[in-house]
Amino acid sequence: MRIIKNKLRQKLLLLLMASATSVFAAEVGLGKHAPSKPDVCKFVIESNVKYQTIDNFSASDGWSIQFIGLWPKEKQTKMADWLFSTENDAQGKPKGIGLSLWRFNIGTGSAEQGDSSQIGSVWTRSECFLKSDGTYDWSKQKGQRNFLQLAKERGVNQFLGFILSAPVYWTQNGLATNTGRDATFNLKENHYPDFARFMANVVQGLEKNDGIKLNYICPFNEPDGHWNWTGPKQEGTPATNQEIAKTVRLIGNELANRKSDTKILVTESSDYNCMFRKHPYTKADRGFQIQSFFNPDSISTFIGNVPNVPRLMVGHSYWTDTPLADLRQIRIKLNNELRKNNVHFWETELCVMGNDTEIGGGGGKDLTMKTALYVARVIHHDLVYANASAWQWWRAVATGDYKDGLIYTEPDKSRLDGTFTDSKLMWVLGNYSRFIRPGAVRLGVSAFNSKGKLVPEGDTDPYSLMISAYQNIDKTPVVVVINYSDKDRNFELKWKGNAPNEWTPYCTDDVIEDNLRPKKNIKYGQEITVPSRSVITYVGNNFN
Repeated sequence: MRIIKNKLRQKLLLLLMASATSVFAAEVGLGKHAPSKPDVCKFVIESNVKYQTIDNFSASDGWSIQFIGLWPKEKQTKMADWLFSTENDAQGKPKGIGLSLWRFNIGTGSAEQGDSSQIGSVWTRSECFLKSDGTYDWSKQKGQRNFLQLAKERGVNQFLGFILSAPVYWTQNGLATNTGRDATFNLKENHYPDFARFMANVVQGLEKNDGIKLNYICPFNEPDGHWNWTGPKQEGTPATNQEIAKTVRLIGNELANRKSDTKILVTESSDYNCMFRKHPYTKADRGFQIQSFFNPDSISTFIGNVPNVPRLMVGHSYWTDTPLADLRQIRIKLNNELRKNNVHFWETELCVMGNDTEIGGGGGKDLTMKTALYVARVIHHDLVYANASAWQWWRAVATGDYKDGLIYTEPDKSRLDGTFTDSKLMWVLGNYSRFIRPGAVRLGVSAFNSKGKLVPEGDTDPYSLMISAYQNIDKTPVVVVINYSDKDRNFELKWKGNAPNEWTPYCTDDVIEDNLRPKKNIKYGQEITVPSRSVITYVGNNFN
């Protein structure tokens, strides 16, 4: 959950991250760049080599939808179509990117506090269903609840509720921001049981009043994020591993007592490194999260036996996207630790940050393929090297001049209307989310050079072609190809097993109208040309 614009703070963060990255690189012997791949001219999809099952692709309503969800109906409808629709128009072009899960921000009460919340912008405060007298007002968060319905109407049936602070009535400083405190959970000791009941009440309240089932809840967000230990006047939930375990046990028992099957996810880590090791900028009681929560030897923090807690860790892809060697190696190391502990993994948040210097950092919105390709490269690495079963972007709808949205808006002074536009990033995410549906399985990919020699890990050249393959529940084959380079690339595509007769390509590139635009079908075995700076999804049909 990132909107940090203070220039001095960003410089300090970059210095910290540069130091942390150099330490990690030294540990594993990495250079500045990944080696370039030999020329690959043939890819074979190994349909008998199966990896993770895909659960969903998603984005969140983070902050902005509280107002955007109150805009004129036709504008909400258009944005909802872009985000959730799985229908095609008369020309066969997808109307939207078909997100299969929607992240709902459970509010904390900072909006009701107004300026006394110490959160400067009304756009980053949130309403709370809970009132100061202990009763609930289910008319709150109206704009966000509108979008829950828009998502449901378009076929979304997975919903996740995440919270960025305990309700302000119970926090130690009376605020939703941690400003002026240490890095412990901003919740009074006697209100831990109340917080557990609150989370369960929200699950039941949304289902009763809106017909929306929260399949998952995340009670913490970036508890290890040093950015929120003393600031920066933004909602946040710093917490130790002990505090997380204590809270999850209470929520798990509360849900179980109510016979709710809503799953509790941990920990929405701010950095993958914190999930499997002691990171240089993180305190000792925040690292080694996989081992702490899912290894029974970690007696004081083990939650693997808590009701409603799946063996699933969720984390944010921030700070690990550069240098390119880290993009690969950190995810390999993360996946190794996950497999060792029999834990699955979701990537649950990303936007562009200051260390992403290849595309100019987070400042200044970008609607072009520059940012879209950069993020696609991260998606590929999260899916292929970290074996992520879900991939989720931060904010679906952005309101400022920052690279954190799929849709960008220019609100008017009332905040209840304005203009909006799509982005290439939204459509590139759709190259995955629209065609790789829940239950799909990622398959192996083998690469060969012009001499027919196998190229190890030739499915991933971060400077050129990156290819991943999937098979949906209905057996439809899907292949996503990223061409990061400035040159067109040609290759042969084979499917080992029951191969399709032809592929339908859906292209997103620099051409204005090419947003998941279907191209001419390609006969199976015909040489494929992938345009420069593009992401293309190939969907197989007419099987032999």
